[in-house]
Amino acid sequence: KNIVSQELKRYNYLLSEIDAAYHEASVKTGLSDSVSMILYTLYENDGECLIKDVRNCSGMTKQTAGSAVKKLENDGIILLLSEGRTKRIKLTEKGKTLADNTVKKIVEAENDVFSSWEKEDVESYFRLTAKYLEDFKKRITEKQ
Repeated sequence: KNIVSQELKRYNYLLSEIDAAYHEASVKTGLSDSVSMILYTLYENDGECLIKDVRNCSGMTKQTAGSAVKKLENDGIILLLSEGRTKRIKLTEKGKTLADNTVKKIVEAENDVFSSWEKEDVESYFRLTAKYLEDFKKRITEKQ
């Protein structure tokens, strides 16, 4: 017997469609998904952050993030700064221009979506998403 509820099927469909929309946005800006995620994280953090912040925000593996960071560094898009065992990345001027021409458009589209919704709808969306996350984490912990 299939235990996947209709609600879960719908939820999974919507998540995959959202992922596909972000992939399409990256493709339209000429970026790979991993490069787009790194630039996005840098953009929302004023052009500088820890590599582990990129991994935490994007869900990228250490290897994927490392490869993308290496490519961006080789292309002169970012600087890799070592602070002991901590690695920080920072947009170069070339990187700032690239981010302004690519991920800024994605951020603007996201902001446009939320600003077009009623304030109550935005609050409901965040409240329910946070509730789902909290409940899911609790149930996963209980199952182990």
